[in-house]
Amino acid sequence: MTSPIPPRPHHPGDGWVEGANGARYWGLFGAAGLLAYDPDRGVLLQHRVEWSHFGGTWALPGGALCDALETPVDGAIREAQEEAGVPTGAISPRAAHVFDVGVWRYTTVVADVVDPFEPVISDPESLELRWVPVDEVDQYPLHPGFALTWPEVRAALEVRPVVLVDAANVVGSTPDGWWKDRAGATERLLARLAALSDVPASDLDLGLDMWQPVFAAVVEGQARDADAGPLSLFRAEGSGDDEIVRRAEELLADGSRVFVVTSDRELRDRVEALGAHVRGSSWLRDRLPTAEAIAPALAASSWMGVGLTGFFGKR
Repeated sequence: MTSPIPPRPHHPGDGWVEGANGARYWGLFGAAGLLAYDPDRGVLLQHRVEWSHFGGTWALPGGALCDALETPVDGAIREAQEEAGVPTGAISPRAAHVFDVGVWRYTTVVADVVDPFEPVISDPESLELRWVPVDEVDQYPLHPGFALTWPEVRAALEVRPVVLVDAANVVGSTPDGWWKDRAGATERLLARLAALSDVPASDLDLGLDMWQPVFAAVVEGQARDADAGPLSLFRAEGSGDDEIVRRAEELLADGSRVFVVTSDRELRDRVEALGAHVRGSSWLRDRLPTAEAIAPALAASSWMGVGLTGFFGKR
């Protein structure tokens, strides 16, 4: 009898890697898994078939990266689509945990569900797919690798970083002729900011290894009508500093971890008094992609977030 579940596609990355003391790891180019998180239902877990590695345990949809060019984020999403029918656009990656043994790496991609869906067993590797409340995950017989990672990942599930950029201050920190065209200089900054990819956790004093914060900017004056593209933007009616303070206060009240990018001392003191963290303009400039990299970065990145509206609710 023909199985209604199609066989799993074969990828060039399928294969075992030998580690120290005879340990074996699946994925010639490493592997990745998707931790889809829905605050109302919990995390999506996969009950692994008995013939699989550590069969019978519960873990995340995931598997070997296709090749050396596939990013862990793209690999985790592809595997989740192949194994659990996760719809395109249903999740927004937020952070990543990396387990690295030198010869092999496994990346757990933490992603928020932005369009609720029901998983579908779409290959032979799953006995069951289930939304499991966060507080109940430990009650399941977990895959050893996932069990090791879960405590650190769980601690990060409610961490929501937002980087709020003082656009006027960042633009004004580089003497590149911005005063001749404030709006144009601001749009160039916003384009590079929209293409900014993952940020090392150490840069934000957060757990895990990588984060994709929600980036937003405040514009004022002659740059108020700048085109933001996909970026979240706040257009100040009056003082840009006052708008930043107001937005930071709102985001903090929502439970976000707020990082304000500015080198203005008075503004720094005001937002720190609210509980926000501050990074200088040079911190951001050093991390922005080059102008030449903007187009391919926007086209290829899977980390493009949903912005403040989709991430935190309508504003």
